Amino acid sequence: MLSSAITVPFAVLLFIFGLLLASLKILREYERAVVFFLGRFQRVKGPGLIIIIPIVQQMVRVDLRTVVMDVPTQDVISRDNVSVKVNAVVYFRVVDPERSIIQVEDYNAATSQLAQTTLRSVLGAHELDEMLTGREQLNKDIQEILDKQTDAWGIKVSNVEIKHVDLDESMIRAIAKQAEAERERRAKVIHAEGELQASEKLRSAAEVLMQKPASMQLRYLQTLTEVGNTPSATVVFPFPLDFAELVGRRGHGDGA
Repeated sequence: MLSSAITVPFAVLLFIFGLLLASLKILREYERAVVFFLGRFQRVKGPGLIIIIPIVQQMVRVDLRTVVMDVPTQDVISRDNVSVKVNAVVYFRVVDPERSIIQVEDYNAATSQLAQTTLRSVLGAHELDEMLTGREQLNKDIQEILDKQTDAWGIKVSNVEIKHVDLDESMIRAIAKQAEAERERRAKVIHAEGELQASEKLRSAAEVLMQKPASMQLRYLQTLTEVGNTPSATVVFPFPLDFAELVGRRGHGDGA
C-alpha cells in the first residue's frame, strides 16, 4: 500500500517534469517563433528561452537570415525576337514573421515562382543588346518588382543578379560579325579623321611657306639632305626653277 502510494505521486511528478521540458524552447538570435493559441495567432516570440504550453499552443520557427536563392534557367524571347536562356540569383529575407507564415503557405516556393515569372516578363520587354549591356538596370527593375509583390508576405528582396545570358551558336557568330564590322567602321572613321587633320595641317604649312619663299628653299634643302642619307637608293628629285634663279642671282651678286 505504501509503495503504491509513493509510486503514483512520482509518476505525476515525472509527467509534470516532462511536460515542463516540452514547453521550454530555445530560439537562436536569428530565429523567431510565431505562436498560435488554439489555432489563432497570438504573438511572435524570441529569441532566447520561451515557454510554449503543450496542446493549447503551437509554434512555427521562422529564420530571419538572408536567403540566397538560385532562379532556374528560363527561356526568354527578347523584344527583337531572339531566344536566350537566362538564370539569376535572388537575395531576400523575412522581415515580418507573422505575415510570412499566415499570408502564404510556403514563402520560399512562392518567392521562387514569382522570381521566375518576373525574370521572363522583364527581360522579354527588352532587346538583346540591353540584356547584354544593361544588366545593372535590369537587376534593379526586377528587384523593385519582386520587393513590391512580396511585401504582403513579409519578405524583403534586397538584391537580384542576372548571372548568365546564354545564346545559341548562330547568334554568337552573328554578334561576332556585327562586332567586327563595327570595329572596321570605327577604324575607317578614325583613319578618315586623321587624313582630314593631316590635310589641314599641310594646308596651314603650305600657306606659311608661300608667304616666305626663303623658308621653302630651306625646306627643299633639308629634304635633299634627308634623302641623301639613304645609301642604297637612287632618287630623282625635281629641281625648282625659281630656286635655280635665286641661286644664280646670288652667284652674280657675289661675283660683282
